Amino acid sequence: QVQLVESGGGLVQAGGSLRLSCAASGRTFSSYAMGWFRQAPGKEREFIATISYRGGYTGYADSVKGRFTISRDNAKNTVYLEMNSLIPEDTAVYYCAAFLTAQPMGTPNIWGQGTQVTVSS
Repeated sequence: QVQLVESGGGLVQAGGSLRLSCAASGRTFSSYAMGWFRQAPGKEREFIATISYRGGYTGYADSVKGRFTISRDNAKNTVYLEMNSLIPEDTAVYYCAAFLTAQPMGTPNIWGQGTQVTVSS
C-alpha cells in the first residue's frame, strides 16, 4: 500500500513561488499516476494537476495552467508541484493523491494528509 506525505507548504506573498513535494512509500510508486488537489475554506476539493506513471502525460486545471508545473522523480518516489506567480486565490490545503492506474483515471485511491499554502496579498 502506498502512503503519501506532502511537504513544502507555507506562507508566501502574492507573486511568489513555492515547491510542494509528495514522498511516497512503497515499491509500486512508479506504476501509478499521481495528482495534486486543493481545498480552500468553505469550498470543495478541486483538481489541480496530474501526471502519468512515467511523466509522459501531464494535465492541469485552467486556473493554474501556465503557473504550476507537476513533475515526478520515480527514483526518489516523489512527485512535485512547482507553483509560480501565486495569487491569494491559491490559498488552500494542497493534497497529493495516487491513482492505482498508470494513467490518471477517475478518482484517486490514496491521499496524503495535506499541506497548507497561504498566499498573502
